[in-house]
Amino acid sequence: MDSPSSRPSGLASRPVGSEDNPLHRRGLGGRLSAGPSSSEQEVKQEILQRVVKLMDLSLLANLTDTEARTQIQAVVERLLTAESLPYNIPTRQRIIKEIENEILGLGPLEGLLADPTISDILVNGADQIYLERRGKLELSNVRFDSERHLMTIIDRVVSRVGRRIDESSPMVDARLPDGSRVNVIIPPLALNGPVMSIRRFAVDRLTTGRMIELGTMTANIARVLDAVVRGRQNILISGGTGTGKTTLLNVLSGFIPADERVITIEDSAELQMQQPHVIRLETRPPNIEGRGEVTQRDLLRNSLRMRPDRIVLGEVRGAEALDMLQAMNTGHDGSLATIHANSARDGLTRIENMVAMSGINLPTRSLRAQIASALDLVVQLERHEDGRRRIVSIQEIAGLEGEVITMSEIFRFEREGLDRDGKVLGHFKATGVVPRFHEQLRRRGLDLGLEVFDPTQGD
Repeated sequence: MDSPSSRPSGLASRPVGSEDNPLHRRGLGGRLSAGPSSSEQEVKQEILQRVVKLMDLSLLANLTDTEARTQIQAVVERLLTAESLPYNIPTRQRIIKEIENEILGLGPLEGLLADPTISDILVNGADQIYLERRGKLELSNVRFDSERHLMTIIDRVVSRVGRRIDESSPMVDARLPDGSRVNVIIPPLALNGPVMSIRRFAVDRLTTGRMIELGTMTANIARVLDAVVRGRQNILISGGTGTGKTTLLNVLSGFIPADERVITIEDSAELQMQQPHVIRLETRPPNIEGRGEVTQRDLLRNSLRMRPDRIVLGEVRGAEALDMLQAMNTGHDGSLATIHANSARDGLTRIENMVAMSGINLPTRSLRAQIASALDLVVQLERHEDGRRRIVSIQEIAGLEGEVITMSEIFRFEREGLDRDGKVLGHFKATGVVPRFHEQLRRRGLDLGLEVFDPTQGD
């Protein structure tokens, strides 16, 4: 622990576990009701209840996480020693750690959150937790003690971001301190009990080199994406849930020059921008009276008054699609956005539908002309059965013919089947089409060379 002079006044200046320490409301007194034959879980629960009674937990907020854990550890150690429980050192340390996590963290989820191989944690009630590792779902042996225990952890998550969840507001989006995205839905809407989905926030930011190693793209595709971002082409990243859209958006944003002013707009902040001049904006849900909501459309409109060089939209999902198109058509070249869609063509159709949600009735040809003018490239992602996320198609918006937006495919992933281990077989291939932006990039000093688009050339 820190020296007494650096600790909050009146707290850690007294001995840990002493009667006059305000963190402790009464002496240890009494015996645990759990006998020697009781399970480790039962002992842990009773010790936890005793710690809650002994300590004034409200005062822990005045301590750093390290100091608070040290205080809890000291009390639990004294309880374990006083009871002469027959546990070895690793077991005692595990009990202490679990109690710390119950009081300060997310209980049984803490161990899962510490595992870097887990990308998603799906809590389906107190007795069932699924994990996603390397794109595959597996059932975890971790459990909550009860629905009440699970609700305590849920309340802790949502209260940290100033939100609430109850029967009158049974759905909420939140995020963890590390940026991981959390969605919660509780009864009466969820019939299996409280359901919580955690989309992990990658601590180690993926690079193009790593994505090439993982088979998400090839070196030639990476060269093209690097050039089109630097060359200020407007890019739409399309894919289904869990296909890696945000991950790819983070990688592409790394190609943005450091001297540009970038504004990001998200429902839940999770982008990892590396530029020094980044303004991050996040939407706000309505308060308990149903007021104060700030939508992505509100933020997008406001961002146009903030002198952005580029706008990065975490996900297009509503009427903000119209404002995005207008921004891309009025000098904010090089903007990036993601959208949920199963194909590049479906992504454009979804944008049309979202523009209709704005309440502005544009003629079909006029709207499609705006889309064709605003967007330059659509990158389509898929997650295959083997858990791998791959870029399956890169298409350039070629223009408008009649009322149809024409697209030219530049790269595709040609699937060939599955091997004995269930791994998807296939290869990336250039289609031979030289995109229109090739000449634009060359004039900007970004000459890719025609061999990148030659289908006979390997990576």
